[in-house]
Amino acid sequence: MPTILGQNQYGKAENRVVKITRDGDTHHIKDLNVSVALSGDLDDVHYSGSNAHVLPTDTTKNTVFAFAKEHGIESAEAFGVLLARHFVENTEPIGKARIRIEEYDWERIETSDANSKFIGADEVKHSFVRKGQEIRTAQITFDGESVEVLSGLKGLTVLNSTNSEFWGYIKDRYTTLKEDHDRILATEVAAVWRHNWTGAQEERTPAWDKSYAQTKKHMLHAFAETYSLSLQQTLYQMGSRVINSRPEIDEIRFSMPNKHHFKVDLSPFDIKNEAADGAVYYAADRPYGLIEATVLRDGATPRIPVDMTNL
Repeated sequence: MPTILGQNQYGKAENRVVKITRDGDTHHIKDLNVSVALSGDLDDVHYSGSNAHVLPTDTTKNTVFAFAKEHGIESAEAFGVLLARHFVENTEPIGKARIRIEEYDWERIETSDANSKFIGADEVKHSFVRKGQEIRTAQITFDGESVEVLSGLKGLTVLNSTNSEFWGYIKDRYTTLKEDHDRILATEVAAVWRHNWTGAQEERTPAWDKSYAQTKKHMLHAFAETYSLSLQQTLYQMGSRVINSRPEIDEIRFSMPNKHHFKVDLSPFDIKNEAADGAVYYAADRPYGLIEATVLRDGATPRIPVDMTNL
C-alpha cells in the first residue's frame, strides 16, 4: 500500500540559556532550557529530501540565544511568545511554532553582615544558590492567528503528616492493604495550566511571574487546608482553588504520584508504632499510585493534552 506523511515537526531541543542582567552591582539571573518545534509546509523535505523550506535547527538555536541578548528574558512565557511569533511570522513555510521551556530558579546567597571580618561582605549581590523546590515549565504555541500559553511546574514535593485517611475502598481476594484513618499524604506535583489569553491586541497580557507565583500559592494552600479522604479529592480541591482564584486560567491538569509512607511493623520487638504517638514510616519509591485529572472552569473546553503529564 502507498504511504502518506502524517503529523511532523522539527527543531532544536534543550537549548540551555543563562542570561545575566546587571543592574549596577546587583545581578539578576534567568536560567532556561528552551526547546523549539516547527511545523508547516514540510512535505518535500520528507518525500524528496529538498531543504528549500527548512530553516536549519542550528538557526533556531542561534535565534534563541540572540533573542535572550536582544530582548532579555522577562519571564519564560513572555520569552516563548516572542520566539513563537518570530518563527511563524518571519519564515514563510512555517505555519506553527511550539516553544517548550523549563526554568531553573536561583536565589541570592545571604552574605555576612557589615560587622563581618570579611571586607565588603555585606555588598555581594552576584552570588546565587539554585532553588530546589520545583522546576517551572511553559509551552507556547502560535499558529499565525492566536497564541496558546500553558504554564506549569514539576517536582513540587509536598507532605501532610496527618489529616488524611484512606478507607471504604473495594476489597477482593487480592486486597491486602489495611484501611488507614490517620496516614501520611505525600506527592510530587506536576501540573500544567492553560491561560485564556490568546495574544489578541485588545487583550491585556497577564503578569506571568505573578500569575505563576499565585497559582503555586493556591495549590499549596489547598493541599494544606484539605482534610483528605483520597488523593483524588485533594487534587480536585487544588485545581478548584486555582480556577476560582485566578480568572486568567481556564484549565489545569495534574499528575500526582502517591508517595507512599507505610508504618514499620515493630511488633516483633514488642514496640507499638501508632500514628497518634508519632510513628516511624518507611518511604516506598515504587511502585506508586498515580493520580491524574483535569479541572476546568465551567463551560471551558479541555485543551491540555492528557499525555503532557502522565507516564
